[in-house]
Amino acid sequence: MLHIRNLEDGLSVFKTLGSDVRMRIVELLSTHGEMNMNELASALQLTNGALTAHIKRLEDCGIIETVSEYTGHGNQKKCSMKISQLLLSVGGAEDAGDIRVYETELRVGHFSDYSVRPECGLASGYSMIGEANDPRYFAHPERLQAGILWFREGYVEYRIPNMLPPGQKISQLTFCFEISSEHTGIGPDSQADISFYLNGKFLGNWLSLGDMGGVKGIYTPVWWSARARQYGLLKMIVVNAKGTFLDGLKISDVGLDDFRLDDNSDIRFRFAVEEDSLYTGGLVLYGAGFGNYNQDIKIRVHYTQNDNQN
Repeated sequence: MLHIRNLEDGLSVFKTLGSDVRMRIVELLSTHGEMNMNELASALQLTNGALTAHIKRLEDCGIIETVSEYTGHGNQKKCSMKISQLLLSVGGAEDAGDIRVYETELRVGHFSDYSVRPECGLASGYSMIGEANDPRYFAHPERLQAGILWFREGYVEYRIPNMLPPGQKISQLTFCFEISSEHTGIGPDSQADISFYLNGKFLGNWLSLGDMGGVKGIYTPVWWSARARQYGLLKMIVVNAKGTFLDGLKISDVGLDDFRLDDNSDIRFRFAVEEDSLYTGGLVLYGAGFGNYNQDIKIRVHYTQNDNQN
């Protein structure tokens, strides 16, 4: 804990926390455990350049800490709370020592169930997988190599590895992915209501305003057509006891108490564009080797002791 003995000593800390942006950073890191600069910038709708100054202020005061990780496209800072040095009481901090975390990453082609309708398709970093607009290729073994997939209506569902030790329960789930509408261009036809489900239960949705085309994705292969889908937005969904959050904003009251996930639970996460949605512009999932973030679907699982065991 940062022990501020008088107001004069704490002046720099109080000034730092006097910023709405920096308080949002504290809230996000307290909720998610750790986030990299791209994830924070997306959640706060800031450029990385604008975010850097805020991160430095918080780090200089000992409120957060950062470490550099190599992402394959330069170094990326990962930020986390420095809970033991924070004077301000942050929700959940008293139990931080009891909470453990594991992370995993699923390729976008590693879905366990699907039902899609054209326009649809998959591609690896080297070529198309089968023929475009033929849903049968979503069952082809080569789908596991997909770095991008798209469809106009339907869903893909992923089974999340449950690696909890015996006697543990999940206290928070975080899903991070790059996504956009399927339809290229802008306008009502390209907008999409993209829905998210956990174990078949609706979590909420996000309105994608259109494909982020027109400019080549940073990691999109050179052979990929300039007229095709190029990149999306990095989005983060968090499900915890308080509800479901998209980029830090609450989108529903559905929380982990509705699932009671433990070491024996099946965990399934679904992306869907419903047939009866107002906007049916489809969706694109970008994995490593496509888009702007060079990552697949990242999952972070927080878990703690299950006190409700029989």
